[in-house]
Amino acid sequence: MNKYEVIVIGGGHAGVEAADVASRYGVNTLLVTHDKTKIGEMSCNPAIGGIGKSHLAKEVDALGGIMARATDKAGIHYRVLNATKGQAVRATRVQTDRQLYKNAVQQILLNSENLTIKDASIVDFNIKNSVIKSVITETGEEIFGSAIILTTGTFLGGVLHTGLDQSSGGRLGEPSSDKLAKKLRSLNLKVGRLKTGTPPRLNKKTIDWSVLEPQPGDTPTPLLSYVSQPDERPEQLNCFMTRTNKHTHQIILDHLDESPMYSGVIEGVGPRYCPSIEDKVMRFSERDSHQIFAEPEGLNSDLIYPNGISTSLPLKAQKKLINSIKGFENAEIVKPGYAIEYDFFNPTGLKHSLETKAISGLYFAGQINGTTGYEEAAAQGIMAGINAALSVSGDEVFELKRDEAYIGVLIDDLISLGTKEPYRMFTSRAEYRLILREDNADMRLTEKGKKLGIVSDPLWKKYLKKKDTTAKELLRLHKEKIKPNTPEANKIKELTGEQISNNISLYEILKRPKVAYSHLPKGELQLERNAIDEIEAFVKYAGYIKRQKVDIERLQRNENTPIPNHINYSQVTGLSNEVKQKLSEARPESLARASRLPGVTPAAISLLMVYLKKERRTVG
Repeated sequence: MNKYEVIVIGGGHAGVEAADVASRYGVNTLLVTHDKTKIGEMSCNPAIGGIGKSHLAKEVDALGGIMARATDKAGIHYRVLNATKGQAVRATRVQTDRQLYKNAVQQILLNSENLTIKDASIVDFNIKNSVIKSVITETGEEIFGSAIILTTGTFLGGVLHTGLDQSSGGRLGEPSSDKLAKKLRSLNLKVGRLKTGTPPRLNKKTIDWSVLEPQPGDTPTPLLSYVSQPDERPEQLNCFMTRTNKHTHQIILDHLDESPMYSGVIEGVGPRYCPSIEDKVMRFSERDSHQIFAEPEGLNSDLIYPNGISTSLPLKAQKKLINSIKGFENAEIVKPGYAIEYDFFNPTGLKHSLETKAISGLYFAGQINGTTGYEEAAAQGIMAGINAALSVSGDEVFELKRDEAYIGVLIDDLISLGTKEPYRMFTSRAEYRLILREDNADMRLTEKGKKLGIVSDPLWKKYLKKKDTTAKELLRLHKEKIKPNTPEANKIKELTGEQISNNISLYEILKRPKVAYSHLPKGELQLERNAIDEIEAFVKYAGYIKRQKVDIERLQRNENTPIPNHINYSQVTGLSNEVKQKLSEARPESLARASRLPGVTPAAISLLMVYLKKERRTVG
């Protein structure tokens, strides 16, 4: 059979989510990858989550996706970041066993109905009248598809750099997709070059662990997925910390002329928020040291990932650099660090569905859109997969707005603003982060997934149970009161310093900044951690959330004001030529999206609003 409804090209984090969700929706799906054994491979650090990123992983999970479930089957070190801060910025980070993660992903896909997996390299497309019809493999086989999703990661025109040495590749030891890159460059798409990198991998047996600072995981150990069980987690390991020093920095400076970034060999722009050690030394010259996390790559692996020293210096310099660090004096490099340059396509050329504007039926997801990170890729993958499946069925586009999910923020940022550097998610990018918390991703999205038919029974039952128990517990907090000078009141004062001076509900007590849910008298219900987090956030942020909802309503009024695609912006009186050009290029679908374009001022939006009202009256 050489005809499918949805074809997904690439078996990375975006590709597996796209293929899995399309098959769950019920359409006949093909996943094409150059090597089946590499499906679910973690190219860089085998870690999931972190600030802003765990929100994406949780949202993918709330829609029935793979990432969080695979993480819990492979997680060997869990930490809640910003644990002492508010729930809006808390995030879970999980170090995983690289092999266990890949095994978990592959096992899920093998059990997917309606999914075929094929080893092949795609080198060409058949496009007629701006509609994609089929893909062509390196052997000349033509495979037809109604919707085709490209999730090519760093493989498009990939070039690896170690020092001044260059080689073609999408990942160390794996060939790049040069023919496919050439084909894409010939299409009506805006292409650019980006860069990312990775540190050298070290032999754990050659590290002096006695002088490194241990970093244990959190106890009790959290879970990332809503449906995971504690007994699914493997054995837990410590990570360790060390630091660079002045000697390390001098070695880097001495070899800077051999760095491909600083010698002008690399043209692509690297991730500003995850800089190489060369960048850190140059940009923060006043600092004598930088933190390094020695993170295991697996329970049975001898490889250590030294997080914090990504580098593309030549191997001889990497050896000197590593051996200058405390605990690494005799450390051996098993795999050198390297930088990789690759093609990406400006995401302003995408619809909100992640379908390209230029070619009907062609979808992009992951690093091809200028993002960096496993979580950003997975989020795009599941959305592209959903919308590709919906398009096959003739159903409406599934869209998540900025006030509904971090996924909505991610996609809106990409298609509205584009990117000139690898895009990474942060909580600061979400203006409504008080309601877009890690703990309530299921409450925000699982019902939406259920309506689409992509949510499993176990996830749906978990959701209903949490919804019911949180409602009942909030009711108890309102009804149950504490009197002054009672054992309960005295305990709260002892734990928090808060005085109970009159009859007061548990709800009102929980509003106080120093009081946590754990300080209150327990009810009969057994609540999971994420339910407790949601209750605390609901109570403590009630006023802020109310104000944020007012802002959201205001946004939605503009969001619901569509801009016809045919509008001639040159006819809008009062707009500057620059704004006219930006609007003409972006073709925003609504006033809200127009307002988020760089350089489009509130005054310009007001003028545009007046023009649209006049046009509607004229048409009417």
